[in-house]
Amino acid sequence: MVVALRDIPLEPERAARAGGGLRRAADIVGAATLLLLASPLLLLGALLVLLGSGRPVFFGHTRVGRGGRRFRCWKLRTMALDAEARLRRDPELRRLHAENGFKLPAALDPRITPVGRWLRRTYIDELPQLVNVLAGSMSLFGPRPVVEEELRHYGEHAAEFLSARPGLFGEWTSRGRRRPPYPERARLELEYVRDPSLGRNLRILLRSIPVVLRGQED
Repeated sequence: MVVALRDIPLEPERAARAGGGLRRAADIVGAATLLLLASPLLLLGALLVLLGSGRPVFFGHTRVGRGGRRFRCWKLRTMALDAEARLRRDPELRRLHAENGFKLPAALDPRITPVGRWLRRTYIDELPQLVNVLAGSMSLFGPRPVVEEELRHYGEHAAEFLSARPGLFGEWTSRGRRRPPYPERARLELEYVRDPSLGRNLRILLRSIPVVLRGQED
């Protein structure tokens, strides 16, 4: 069954309560600090993209955020310039894309550039999302932002899922190379939405550190 965003009874009041002032302040301080520390890596990544495949250096994919609001989730560009068009006109690629949780493994995606493979493996391509955190469309901790097609995996819990601000770190992403596909991914993300406690965030952070250091598989 396909779930359209317009058919989901969103809960704006609950969404507003989910992100308190203290958490927002922590997001701003944390994201600004991380952005400052990671700026040499971000600049290096941007330079490699520019030299390897030209402009644009950044890519903003449309995602569904808190309260059902669409926003641009920023990354360093890791794909060829015609990546979206190639996906639309290739039925087999679209099928694999949907079956793999709307994100193809690098080894199966012919659209990824050589520089992009390294950026993805080291997670450097994700650093621009710290700007999303500063802007308020994302949080440091939360469920990963999704495309609209993914909402069908949350079924009757889609509105509950969208009551939380998407995060840079989360229950699902902290599993690293053992990240499960849907429907287990949906269970993990909803588990976080129902208990976004400080203790849970600390556990996610501790699990995420070795994941980042180990890098992603191709």
